[in-house]
This record gives sequence, structure tokens and C-alpha cells, in this order.
Amino acid sequence: MQAFTTLTARIVALPNENVDTDQIIPARFLKATDKVGMGDNLFADWRYDREGRPRPDFVLNTPEARGAAILLAGDNFGCGSSREHAAWALLGYGFRAVISTSFADIFRNNALKNGLLPVAVDAATHWQLFSVVGEESAAEVTIDLASQTLRLPDGRAVRFPIDAFARQCLLAGVDELGYLLARAPQIEAYEQRAGDMVRTK
Repeated sequence: MQAFTTLTARIVALPNENVDTDQIIPARFLKATDKVGMGDNLFADWRYDREGRPRPDFVLNTPEARGAAILLAGDNFGCGSSREHAAWALLGYGFRAVISTSFADIFRNNALKNGLLPVAVDAATHWQLFSVVGEESAAEVTIDLASQTLRLPDGRAVRFPIDAFARQCLLAGVDELGYLLARAPQIEAYEQRAGDMVRTK
């Protein structure tokens, strides 16, 4: 998993509220067990017509979206059924973070475990970001995970919450299994001591 420390990037704005995981990655793509190419299917039913041609009016198909690494989403992003593929698709497209006022719990957990950072902000900051992107599509923001701050184009810094363990894993670029494996010597030493205590009783 790629470490997440500081990210300065452009934003793609998708103001739709209550975007569920079936809209993020339709169910027909869930048979895949490989993350490769998953980004091509992100928002597939909105992004392509029935013949598979890109819809020119969808935001991800506009020139302004190219190279953007942050998705600015409407409230309650990632609701609906649990599917890890939603995080895979967002990462596969090139997003490293999603900003919203709220996230569905299961989506947020799946995102964090896969290296995608969900950034929850207050309504005023959310509105300001949409206004900025509407006025200047090339505007950038900076996310500093160590300090848990989002720096807006006007220089204002806004703090965002994140689970301490998830933050530690993201900064180190490891998932939960990687975190445990990195501590294998300490685990083995503990088991050895515990075994010695049992044998001496």
C-alpha cells in the first residue's frame, strides 16, 4: 500500500448526495478479484452510455478532471452495500482522497484499509470548496495527514478527524496485515516468554 503523508492536488467536484457503492462501482464488476483496471469502471453507469462511449457531460470525462487526485463529493458518500471494490475503483482512477461532509461507516473503513483517505469537513468548508472549484478548476488543496489538516486555496487550514490506528497505517504505507507482520519479532518473543512461563509452572 502506498504511504500517504502530504498530498497537494486538484479537485474533481461531484456534488451528488447519497452516492452509494453501486453507483461508485456497479455490481456487475464485483466478480473481479484483481484491482488492475478497476478504475476504468468507476461510476460506469454515469460515465459511459450503453455502447460504452464516454458521456461528455460527466465530470470525469472533462479535460479539467485529468490528473486530479481528490474527489469532492456530496454528503453521505459511499452509502449502501459493503464492497471493497468501491475503494479499489477510486484508487484505480487516480484518487488518493475523497472530501465530503460525511461518509458511510463501512465505506470509510474499506477506504482506509486500502490507502484511500476520507476527509470529513464541516458544511461551510464543503460549500467553500465547491465554490472555489466552480470558479477555478485548477485550484489545489493540500492534505497533511500527519497534522490532520486540509489547507484550502486561500491558505486556511481545517482539521479533520481520523482513527489513530488507520492514520498510523496510512503514514507507514501498510495495511493491518503488514502492521502485524512488521511486529513478528515482538510477537514471537512474547509467545516464547509465555511458553517459558507455562513450562516453569
